[in-house]
Amino acid sequence: MPGIKGPRRVHQYRKEFKVTAARRGHRPEIQVKDVATEPNIHPFMLSRWRKEYREDKLQGNVKKSIAPGAAAGL
Repeated sequence: MPGIKGPRRVHQYRKEFKVTAARRGHRPEIQVKDVATEPNIHPFMLSRWRKEYREDKLQGNVKKSIAPGAAAGL
């Protein structure tokens, strides 16, 4: 049958990857959509990672260092 596809593939990302993407997404000179399109992740997923990072729910080996006010433009 032409309309039936197999099971959707679920991508698993390492925490370090998520933290790095979230940090890049917080930089004021870079747009979220540009950060998301480079590794081919959905902008909604990046937005979720950014929120988890701000709330200290997403932790990795990378130290948290967001400039004050950088998250204000969300």
